[in-house]
Amino acid sequence: MAGSAAAHPSLMLTASRTSQPIGHYELCKRLPEECAIRSSDQTPLKLSKQLLQRLEKLTVSVNQAVKPMNDIDIYGKDEYWAYPDKLGDCEDYVLRKRRVLMQEGISPSNLLITVLRKPDGEGHAVLSVRTDQGDFVLDNLSDSVVPWDETGYTFLKRQANDHTGRWVTILEGAQEPLVGSVQ
Repeated sequence: MAGSAAAHPSLMLTASRTSQPIGHYELCKRLPEECAIRSSDQTPLKLSKQLLQRLEKLTVSVNQAVKPMNDIDIYGKDEYWAYPDKLGDCEDYVLRKRRVLMQEGISPSNLLITVLRKPDGEGHAVLSVRTDQGDFVLDNLSDSVVPWDETGYTFLKRQANDHTGRWVTILEGAQEPLVGSVQ
């Protein structure tokens, strides 16, 4: 468990390793380099006004550039994670935002794909950005960047901050998986 997370209520507390979502597993098979990044520096980003403005600008930009459409209509599959060009679902928005921020030099240890449950019970994915002031959410359903604990979502699991191919449970989340997973 992340010991330093207890010091700030807006930091996600994570626990044990868990299964990765099936879409992520298949992405890793197609693009193994996506899931082989091991971060030695796991220091959260220093939150600044400039960083928050950059995250908000990116969120708006990607949310406007990608038209929401489910995987079955795009790929003919229930679950297919990909980098979107013009169409995509929630995981695709996450991947695009994550890629842009990594290209700008932000460590993948601070850009974590996160699976959750929306208030209506539907599964969803967002990008969690780890900072020294807590974890912030970049979501395709909102142009606002907010602390994770102010979203109204139930968080289930996310990528481990030390290895992009591994996933960990989020203590606040429910125990039942909502998205297809592999053991």
